[in-house]
Amino acid sequence: MHLRIDASDLPGRTYAPSGAQPYRNVHVAVQRRDRPAELLDPQPGDAPTAVWTLQCATVATPAGTDVKGPYVQGRPGTRFVYLSWNAVDEAGAFTMFRRAKLMLDAVPAPVLDAAVRTGLLVGRLGLTDAWGAPLCAGVVPPRITWSAEPAD
Repeated sequence: MHLRIDASDLPGRTYAPSGAQPYRNVHVAVQRRDRPAELLDPQPGDAPTAVWTLQCATVATPAGTDVKGPYVQGRPGTRFVYLSWNAVDEAGAFTMFRRAKLMLDAVPAPVLDAAVRTGLLVGRLGLTDAWGAPLCAGVVPPRITWSAEPAD
């Protein structure tokens, strides 16, 4: 199965937290499990949209379907995908300053079951929070909508 993250409403290339130095040349990417410095397809914070597609494996368990893969974090029953927000310096070095945690255990079971059959689970979300900052913390519906779609 593939997991596609369709993101819109990115917050911009600069993030200035209250009372702190601003982060510049902001990018967002999917973080690889156990390798925080390994980022999948960083996208600029002012892009109109960002899309990532992850190869995943699914396993039927007594508790439901478990999703695994190189970009899937956590233990069974608490799986998630990190979107890592980074400032990129002039030398191209990435410095992570916050993350959004897309909670896979919040995918409705009928949607996940359908995605296993169709081959594609899609999560759609905006990446700017209510204060205009890069989205962070745990992300669950209704902040993200999940659907099963036909694989391409």
